[in-house]
Amino acid sequence: MQRVLVLNGVNLGRLGKRQPEVYGRTTHADLVTHLGETGVGLGLAVEVRQTDSEAEMVSWLHEAADIGLPVVLNPAAWTHYSLAVADAVVQAPLVIEVHITNIHAREEFRSHSVISRYAKGVIAGLGLGGYDLALAYIASVAAE
Repeated sequence: MQRVLVLNGVNLGRLGKRQPEVYGRTTHADLVTHLGETGVGLGLAVEVRQTDSEAEMVSWLHEAADIGLPVVLNPAAWTHYSLAVADAVVQAPLVIEVHITNIHAREEFRSHSVISRYAKGVIAGLGLGGYDLALAYIASVAAE
Protein backbone atom coordinates (compact mmCIF):
# COMPACT_ATOMS: atom_id res chain seq x y z
CA MET A 1 0.00 0.00 0.00
CA GLN A 2 1.37 3.42 -1.00
CA ARG A 3 1.91 5.61 2.06
CA VAL A 4 0.78 9.27 1.80
CA LEU A 5 1.19 12.16 4.19
CA VAL A 6 -1.61 14.70 4.52
CA LEU A 7 -0.07 17.73 6.20
CA ASN A 8 -2.25 20.51 7.57
CA GLY A 9 -0.84 23.81 8.67
CA VAL A 10 -1.54 26.49 11.19
CA ASN A 11 -5.06 26.81 12.66
CA LEU A 12 -6.44 23.77 10.80
CA GLY A 13 -6.58 21.89 14.10
CA ARG A 14 -9.47 24.27 14.87
CA LEU A 15 -11.66 23.04 12.01
CA GLY A 16 -15.27 22.95 13.11
CA LYS A 17 -14.66 25.75 15.64
CA ARG A 18 -12.86 28.42 13.61
CA GLN A 19 -15.22 30.32 11.32
CA PRO A 20 -17.56 27.41 10.59
CA GLU A 21 -19.41 29.63 8.11
CA VAL A 22 -16.20 29.67 6.06
CA TYR A 23 -14.53 26.32 6.82
CA GLY A 24 -17.54 24.18 7.75
CA ARG A 25 -18.43 22.25 10.88
CA THR A 26 -16.34 19.14 10.27
CA THR A 27 -13.62 18.86 12.90
CA HIS A 28 -10.02 17.99 12.20
CA ALA A 29 -10.56 14.67 14.00
CA ASP A 30 -13.49 13.94 11.64
CA LEU A 31 -11.28 14.82 8.68
CA VAL A 32 -8.55 12.45 9.91
CA THR A 33 -11.05 9.59 10.15
CA HIS A 34 -12.58 10.37 6.76
CA LEU A 35 -9.23 10.59 4.96
CA GLY A 36 -8.05 7.33 6.51
CA GLU A 37 -11.17 5.58 5.23
CA THR A 38 -10.90 7.26 1.83
CA GLY A 39 -7.28 6.18 1.58
CA VAL A 40 -8.10 2.54 2.29
CA GLY A 41 -10.69 2.64 -0.49
CA LEU A 42 -8.01 3.97 -2.85
CA GLY A 43 -5.31 1.54 -1.74
CA LEU A 44 -3.41 4.23 0.17
CA ALA A 45 -2.11 4.28 3.73
CA VAL A 46 -2.94 7.86 4.71
CA GLU A 47 -1.31 9.54 7.68
CA VAL A 48 -2.80 12.93 8.60
CA ARG A 49 -0.81 15.42 10.65
CA GLN A 50 -1.52 18.98 11.77
CA THR A 51 0.81 21.54 13.28
CA ASP A 52 0.88 25.18 14.24
CA SER A 53 4.69 25.08 14.14
CA GLU A 54 6.34 26.10 10.88
CA ALA A 55 9.54 24.28 11.88
CA GLU A 56 7.62 21.05 12.45
CA MET A 57 5.94 21.38 9.05
CA VAL A 58 9.31 21.84 7.37
CA SER A 59 10.63 18.74 9.18
CA TRP A 60 7.67 16.69 7.96
CA LEU A 61 8.25 17.84 4.39
CA HIS A 62 11.94 16.89 4.73
CA GLU A 63 10.83 13.46 5.97
CA ALA A 64 8.63 13.05 2.89
CA ALA A 65 11.53 14.08 0.67
CA ASP A 66 13.98 11.72 2.36
CA ILE A 67 11.78 8.63 2.04
CA GLY A 68 9.95 9.56 -1.16
CA LEU A 69 6.43 10.02 0.15
CA PRO A 70 3.74 11.91 -1.75
CA VAL A 71 2.14 14.75 0.20
CA VAL A 72 -1.24 16.42 0.26
CA LEU A 73 -0.46 19.81 1.78
CA ASN A 74 -2.76 22.48 3.13
CA PRO A 75 -0.20 25.07 4.19
CA ALA A 76 -2.96 27.38 5.51
CA ALA A 77 -1.63 30.87 6.29
CA TRP A 78 1.92 29.79 5.39
CA THR A 79 0.65 29.62 1.80
CA HIS A 80 1.08 33.35 1.43
CA TYR A 81 4.49 34.02 2.92
CA SER A 82 6.48 31.00 4.09
CA LEU A 83 9.57 30.64 1.95
CA ALA A 84 10.76 28.00 4.42
CA VAL A 85 7.75 25.80 3.64
CA ALA A 86 8.10 26.52 -0.09
CA ASP A 87 11.77 25.54 -0.02
CA ALA A 88 10.86 22.27 1.71
CA VAL A 89 8.07 21.55 -0.80
CA VAL A 90 10.61 21.80 -3.64
CA GLN A 91 12.42 18.78 -2.19
CA ALA A 92 9.38 16.48 -1.88
CA PRO A 93 8.72 14.09 -4.76
CA LEU A 94 5.02 14.90 -5.22
CA VAL A 95 2.99 17.60 -3.48
CA ILE A 96 -0.64 18.48 -4.13
CA GLU A 97 -1.56 21.82 -2.54
CA VAL A 98 -5.10 21.89 -1.13
CA HIS A 99 -7.19 24.77 0.18
CA ILE A 100 -10.65 24.35 1.67
CA THR A 101 -11.76 27.75 0.41
CA ASN A 102 -11.09 29.45 -2.89
CA ILE A 103 -8.12 31.58 -1.90
CA HIS A 104 -8.53 33.62 -5.10
CA ALA A 105 -12.03 34.73 -4.13
CA ARG A 106 -11.09 35.92 -0.63
CA GLU A 107 -9.02 38.84 0.64
CA GLU A 108 -6.39 40.03 -1.80
CA PHE A 109 -3.46 38.95 0.39
CA ARG A 110 -4.77 35.36 0.28
CA SER A 111 -4.76 35.14 -3.50
CA HIS A 112 -1.00 34.62 -3.84
CA SER A 113 0.67 31.34 -2.94
CA VAL A 114 4.43 31.01 -2.60
CA ILE A 115 3.86 27.22 -2.59
CA SER A 116 1.90 26.69 -5.83
CA ARG A 117 4.80 26.96 -8.27
CA TYR A 118 6.43 23.95 -6.57
CA ALA A 119 3.32 21.77 -6.26
CA LYS A 120 2.31 19.27 -8.91
CA GLY A 121 -1.23 20.65 -8.68
CA VAL A 122 -3.48 22.94 -6.66
CA ILE A 123 -7.05 22.28 -5.54
CA ALA A 124 -8.88 25.23 -4.00
CA GLY A 125 -12.45 26.04 -3.10
CA LEU A 126 -13.97 22.55 -3.09
CA GLY A 127 -14.23 22.27 0.66
CA LEU A 128 -12.87 19.19 2.38
CA GLY A 129 -13.59 17.26 -0.83
CA GLY A 130 -10.41 18.76 -2.23
CA TYR A 131 -8.45 16.35 -0.05
CA ASP A 132 -10.34 13.40 -1.58
CA LEU A 133 -9.50 14.61 -5.07
CA ALA A 134 -5.82 14.96 -4.17
CA LEU A 135 -5.74 11.43 -2.76
CA ALA A 136 -7.50 10.08 -5.86
CA TYR A 137 -4.83 11.69 -8.04
CA ILE A 138 -2.03 10.21 -5.94
CA ALA A 139 -3.66 6.77 -6.12
CA SER A 140 -3.88 7.04 -9.89
CA VAL A 141 -0.21 7.98 -10.17
CA ALA A 142 0.81 5.18 -7.80
CA ALA A 143 -1.12 2.68 -9.96
CA GLU A 144 0.90 3.59 -13.08
